Amino acid sequence: MVQAPVLALPDFSKPFTLEIDASDLGVGAVLSQQGRPLAYQSEALGPRKQGLSTYEKEYLAVLVAMNKRRHYLEGRTFTILTDHESLKYLLGQKVHTQIQKKGLVKLLGLDFEIKYRQGKLNRVADALSRNPAFTIEGGCQAISGVLPTWITDIEETYVGDSEVQGLMAG
Repeated sequence: MVQAPVLALPDFSKPFTLEIDASDLGVGAVLSQQGRPLAYQSEALGPRKQGLSTYEKEYLAVLVAMNKRRHYLEGRTFTILTDHESLKYLLGQKVHTQIQKKGLVKLLGLDFEIKYRQGKLNRVADALSRNPAFTIEGGCQAISGVLPTWITDIEETYVGDSEVQGLMAG
């Protein structure tokens, strides 16, 4: 899932899509463009956040994903896909909870649209939010990168070079 053929490199001339989901265990998100994933994110929820309502957990998933990927999204129009239909009306709802009050400030200045997507179509973000290996410190993240072949060629020459092996050991 983290090799260059799986994760695409971002093209800032094309729109981004942020797929999010929350479960009792954690939150998950996928940043993509034109159906190709750019980055995966999975974070566990601590005991206090596990007690939040489903709406608040889904809202938290939006905030966590935006916080980590803000540098991709700021200054661009993007779409958030969620399987929690009431989040479509996030910006038009009255602010009642603490998480809404704190989160609204973090969303100001971003140009996004939230669209509902059925749960069965939100499989990747859903899987990332339900990782059974979650611990409070747990989670996983990946982002694409390019490693030129000449770097691996150079690294392979280290194996047979006793001087380099001495430097690496000392």
